[in-house]
Amino acid sequence: MTTLSPPTILAIRSVAQSKLFTIESLDLRFSNGVERTYERMKPSGRHAVMMVPITEQGDLLLVREYAAGTERYELGFPKGLIDPGESDEEAANRELKEEIGFGARKLTPLKRVVLAPSYFSSQMTLFVAQDLYSEKLEGDEPEPLEVVRWPLAQAEELVTHLDFSEARSITALLLALKHLKK
Repeated sequence: MTTLSPPTILAIRSVAQSKLFTIESLDLRFSNGVERTYERMKPSGRHAVMMVPITEQGDLLLVREYAAGTERYELGFPKGLIDPGESDEEAANRELKEEIGFGARKLTPLKRVVLAPSYFSSQMTLFVAQDLYSEKLEGDEPEPLEVVRWPLAQAEELVTHLDFSEARSITALLLALKHLKK
């Protein structure tokens, strides 16, 4: 396997901005002399967490939440941004309490993932959340989230469920199932 040198960044410009995102244009020169312009979301420096909560009764806890990108309600695992000064674990517990009304005494990190590394730098840490206890915090969602219990024994069927289509949730589920088999 050859080790390639990263391209040289010749210029970075902001080309579009919204309330949430800034799009940057990067002029790059690769080690073979080829120059290209790439676009990406400007790195925010904020990462996120997603948790696969499992009850003592053997149920997965999911949330049904409106997704503006697909213009429909999607079924997925609790997730959210890490606030400044929070650890991944602290953010995971806060988001669990906000979205499903439970905290976790046991959080097992599974993997840190990137959604689309060609365009985004933000990372998400995936966790299995176990030994749950009841505790509710006020969240920032515009409407109450529907909490859906799904039997762990039928977890593989969830992968083909029509409303369960987010790649990060599917990845988290498959990694959680692999972890639980150990």
